[in-house]
Amino acid sequence: MGKNIRWDIKAGGDEKAASELAKELTISKSLASILVDRKIDTFDKAKKYFRPSLDDIHNPFLMKDMDRAIERIERALGEGERILVYGDYDVDGTTAVSLVYSFLAKFTDNIDYYIPDRYGEGYGISYKGVDYAYENEISLIIALDCGIKANDKVDYANEKNIDFIICDHHRPSENLPSAIAILDPKRDDCDYPYDELCGCGIGFKLIQAFSQKNDFPFDDLLQYLDLVAISIGCDIVPITGENRILAYYGLQQVNLNTRTGIRCMLELLELKKGLTITDLVFVIGPRINAAGRIDHAKKAVQLLISDTEEAAFDVSKRINEDNQNRRELDKLITQEALGMIEDVDFLKDAKSCVLHSSNWHKGVVGIVASRVIETYYRPTIILTSDGATASGSARSVKGFDVYNAINACQDMITQFGGHKYAAGLTLPTENINAFREKFEEAVANTITEEQLTQSIEIDADITLNEITPKFYRILEQLAPFGPQNMRPVFVTTGVLDTGYSKTVGADDLHLKLSVYQKGNTNFKLNGIAFNMGYHYAKISQGIPFDIIYNIEENNWKGNVSIQLKIKDIRFASN
Repeated sequence: MGKNIRWDIKAGGDEKAASELAKELTISKSLASILVDRKIDTFDKAKKYFRPSLDDIHNPFLMKDMDRAIERIERALGEGERILVYGDYDVDGTTAVSLVYSFLAKFTDNIDYYIPDRYGEGYGISYKGVDYAYENEISLIIALDCGIKANDKVDYANEKNIDFIICDHHRPSENLPSAIAILDPKRDDCDYPYDELCGCGIGFKLIQAFSQKNDFPFDDLLQYLDLVAISIGCDIVPITGENRILAYYGLQQVNLNTRTGIRCMLELLELKKGLTITDLVFVIGPRINAAGRIDHAKKAVQLLISDTEEAAFDVSKRINEDNQNRRELDKLITQEALGMIEDVDFLKDAKSCVLHSSNWHKGVVGIVASRVIETYYRPTIILTSDGATASGSARSVKGFDVYNAINACQDMITQFGGHKYAAGLTLPTENINAFREKFEEAVANTITEEQLTQSIEIDADITLNEITPKFYRILEQLAPFGPQNMRPVFVTTGVLDTGYSKTVGADDLHLKLSVYQKGNTNFKLNGIAFNMGYHYAKISQGIPFDIIYNIEENNWKGNVSIQLKIKDIRFASN
């Protein structure tokens, strides 16, 4: 049976502003209300929102230390120094490395890239990586999507006369590393107008600044925006402001001027163009990530910088195999993790979940943490260990800052880093039990009961007959969708089965709906409700029900229609 999910209908915003906007834009009041709720409350703001322009992205030199970074790169190029582009092993890191490396490779042959091994080195800058630079006579390292807390590693590099430029978007500590330049909008002393860029986004601002300084045409940079869009989607940063503009044009690049590596991957998967942010997150992203999870993330960079189809197809096949292995491990370990919770009474009733096994694969612990939350909705950490050291990933629930909860336990851990909703950490294996207790205490003292109940936020209450082709066309112009600009969720009450609803899929798991609304029998719509087949008995009896849903386009054998993607169903008795 289904979970207990809270329906949160957004409080009505400025009705006057919504009414005026509806008139000015000739759109429905419900769509105008959604825009106003997203701070799009004037005609001019709406124009910029519906027609994103690259003219509106910010001057990169507004970012603290950008002038220092460009000056150091120009000196390195001018003097023929060897440069190392260094990045993390996830999607954000590998796309950022691919972007900066391929851009700078146009100006020098004295350039290399480095992705740390997830298992041998762990996250971020490593001593091994610095040693690699030293052994290869590299004098400048450009770190992307990592480094903001690597004070000791940067000091180590300085001792070897290796300079660092750090391009990061994670929260800094009080003391910054002794790097030549630190590009991070989250620095307290950085006045850059937008602080939600991803790591690849920071990399893009770096090459934008270099191009601007040297009077290169901005259009030459458009080829890199596909990488930025992939990173924005997969790193789950807000799709607002500058990110939304970059994602919008990045998607165009993905679909119209697909780079060789991505095109070969799509052909291998038999996927057509017309990709959305969702496709980048759930199709492209997992495969890029799989390289670093299962083998080595260097393969991901090789794919993204490939300029020959032969090489790209070869890497695509290997990465796809990695992804298949990842999926199998993910499924197996998730089952084991859920079994642990079911077998331990205090875990069932806890406010958090910290699970550990030395047999679990390090590359999938983050995914497993997210899977566990789908069943047990609470902040979750999945740990694996190799001897004396344990490492793992944390994931959180809506509204709860897991980074702060881990920070409250920092006396028990070796290192950690991340965001509000996702973080990584290492700690001595002997500390796991004590850490579990302290983390539970930190969570229990700060989390609310509301945060422990899964909820769906509803944008508007509408009738089915409002869902016209024009309504859908305008709705799609709100894309690209993502955090803080999510695909709108609607609620419609009192719908009934037309008599054509049915269960579909193995074991009748899913529900294919055909519905109308009370009082309007002539307007019917189809919908799909995954994993809700158990509702069919009531629905087929003609019992009225309420639905919350997204609106999407269904393309079946060339027939295109509007359909409802059902998120939850509720009967009057619920």
